[in-house]
Order: sequence, then structure tokens, then C-alpha cells
Amino acid sequence: MAYKVVVVEDNPEMLDDMVGVLRRSPDFEIAATYKSVNNALGQAGMFKPNLFLINVDAEKMLEAIPAFVETFPGAYILGMMSQWDPLRAKRALEGGATGCILKPFTAHDILEYLQLYSIRGQRRPPRLISFFSPKGRAGRTTLAAILALLIAEKTGERVALIDADLQFGDLPIFFDVAPKRTVVDATQDIKLLTPVSFAPYFYQIKDNVYLLSSPDRPEYAELVAPDSLVEVVMMAGNIFRYVLVDLPAGFNPVTLEVCRISDVVFVTTMINSGFEVIHAKKTMEMFVAQDDGRRKVHTVFTRVNPFTEEQRQKIADQLGYPVDVMIPNEYRMISVANSGRLAKGFPRDTLLMQTISGMADKIIDAGR
Repeated sequence: MAYKVVVVEDNPEMLDDMVGVLRRSPDFEIAATYKSVNNALGQAGMFKPNLFLINVDAEKMLEAIPAFVETFPGAYILGMMSQWDPLRAKRALEGGATGCILKPFTAHDILEYLQLYSIRGQRRPPRLISFFSPKGRAGRTTLAAILALLIAEKTGERVALIDADLQFGDLPIFFDVAPKRTVVDATQDIKLLTPVSFAPYFYQIKDNVYLLSSPDRPEYAELVAPDSLVEVVMMAGNIFRYVLVDLPAGFNPVTLEVCRISDVVFVTTMINSGFEVIHAKKTMEMFVAQDDGRRKVHTVFTRVNPFTEEQRQKIADQLGYPVDVMIPNEYRMISVANSGRLAKGFPRDTLLMQTISGMADKIIDAGR
């Protein structure tokens, strides 16, 4: 059955081109065209459209996306852009749009975008989640990987893992894969990519879980500009409902920029000698100094022993901030991750898995 399309475009030449493209395709039926948002909202209902193409280059039309979603709750809504703008794409998703598409386009392009966005998950903004640690060997990467698998399993929505530990990323090892394309390729190409052309850069790990791998040579890290990585992460949010980014240890321009755009940052610290709490305290002070720092930054302490509320309070007293998540030690999980078997299954009957599963539930609830 053909889509019944309403086009809202204030450029007459562009509107004529779009109408010509759509009329030549058996997959689309032009229901109506409008140059005015108000006219479209007031009159389009009589045609019972199920697809809107709206020019979000125009600020007034972008701001009207929530009104279209409310008025036509069952319709697909694609925002049209002349150039990909990650901030406008994000605003369109926040307004409830299905996604965005670059113009000019073909009828086949529209079908590809609709297919991609239909399997993404709920028609809601992405959740961008970063994993940061003051120093290495904190359990950060293992936590990110397990959370990605659990979130996909619990929601049935698409989840991306981006390995931004550019010199010594472990995610390809955990999943025993060697993808041909990496985060370096993505940052080099991002100005030329669209969500449809970017999607193949991700390697499927398991149902609804995809990896954008770190490079296989440490020196390639120098090729990644922080602003390009930010664009990669933001475009991934148009393809995936959840985007989890494993960052390198310590503060650097890459970690700062990705944390800035994230909805949630997990500051992950492994308890070994006790000095780690001091490093975590310095990290929290830096994050809290930012406008929304404490709101979106959460403390995670791994390998906590004894795993008691008294120990939680002891760490919190040293830290000067609440301990949001405590994770016990679990050698079986470390063995599974290090052997590349993580996607094939992991021990479920452990306190560690119960704790991380609870984290996944909270992430999912916050994204609804």
C-alpha cells in the first residue's frame, strides 16, 4: 500500500522537485502540499496522511514538530535538511519526529530512511551514555559491554557500543571481532555520511547490539578530532535508541567533548589500594563544576569488598559524594570477557549480574 504523503516545504522550486519525485513512484501518493505550517496542521487531517515530509531547515517548521506528532500520532514524520545538522536532527527527535532525511532525495531514499528508523526503537530521543574512569583497569569497558547486551535484551531496541578508547580499546577483544571499519574511519568520513550510509560502519555483535570498533593501531588515535567524534556519536543517535561510549581513561579533549553531550556519565573506579577514591573525588569535583554535572554524572565503584552498605557509606565519606552504584568482584565474568565470549553468554546467577541488571533497568526507565 502506498504512503499518503503531505509535504510541508516553503521553497517553491524544492517543493516542485519533491512532488515530481514522489509522483513517479508507486510507493507514494501525494495527499497534499503546504508552504505554511499552520495550514498543514489545520487542513491535512482530511486526507488521512501517514507520512509527513517537513522542512526543518525552517525554524518555525522545526518548532512545529511536536504539534504534528500530537495532531497525527500514527504518522511517520521525516524532517528534511539541505545539509546534515546534528543539533537540528536532535531537536527533531526530541519533538517526536521519526527522523531526518537529506534533500534532494529519491523515492528509494525515503524508503531506506523509513526502514532504518522503524527498527531503531521507540520514537524518542536517543540516550547517550558515556563511561569514564580516572585511571585504567577500572572495569569500565566490561560494564559498558554488559549493559549494552542487557539493554538490548530487555527493550528489543537497537543499542550501539562506540569504542572511543582510541589507543587501547578492548571491546573488539571482548567480542572476538575484527571489523573492517573503525571509529577512525567514521570520524574521517562523517561530513559525507548520512544515517543510512553510516549504519554499515557498525558491526553486529548480537541481536540489536552493534559495535563501532576502536582502531587496531594506537597511532591512529591522532587522526581523530574531538568535534568529529562528537558528530559521530550524535549521528549514531539517529540510528540507535541507546548509544554507549567507552572512553579512554583520564581527561583529554575527546573525553571532555563526549561527556559534554552525554545524557549520563558513569564515573567508574575500581577499589584496589584506596588511592582510587582520591582520584574519583578529583574527577567528581571537575564534573560538578559544570552546569549540569551532578545531575548527569553517577559514581560507580567496582570490585567492592565487603559488599555492604557500611562499605558504601565509608567510600561516600571519603569521596564527598554519594556512591550511586557498587559492583562486587566476579572472576568468572572477567574470564568470559577476556576470552572473547561475552556475546555468547555470561553468568546470570551472580550478585554482579543482578547489580548491573538493576543499572540497565534504571537507564531504560529514564529513557521512557
